[in-house]
Amino acid sequence: MLVTGFTLVNAQNVIPTDVPQTEESTNVTIDFVSKVVDYGTIEHNADGARKFVFTNNGTEPLLIKNAKGSCGCTVPTWPREAIAPGATAEIGVKYATNRVGKFTKTITLTTNASKKPVILTVKGEVNPAPKEETTPLRKTEGSPLEKK
Repeated sequence: MLVTGFTLVNAQNVIPTDVPQTEESTNVTIDFVSKVVDYGTIEHNADGARKFVFTNNGTEPLLIKNAKGSCGCTVPTWPREAIAPGATAEIGVKYATNRVGKFTKTITLTTNASKKPVILTVKGEVNPAPKEETTPLRKTEGSPLEKK
């Protein structure tokens, strides 16, 4: 005699509404003028400092928990204090312009506005360092063809 059986399970996730959620809030926003800074073509060792301007258009304070560049050549700075509703602030970024060639780098922001990180982008091209034009100096003294 062969006996077979199966069990059907129906599981549902129930989230109680009276339990406070994480500190992410839907009443906080971070709205950027632009999420891309284009350096264009810049000279070798030029000033690599730029800024991203943003506004908290929500009704609660905005906190930027972290800002991280995609590599050591892109260094972000950000306000450590809360950004009040309606206030405007800046994320500073400095790209190392001693690196020659085209570049596209990102800055990842962790905020209380969303569980998803905000991705900012910097791009451009750094020209090579100018080559110094030096001509060899001609020695005219002591040459075998020198006439006295």
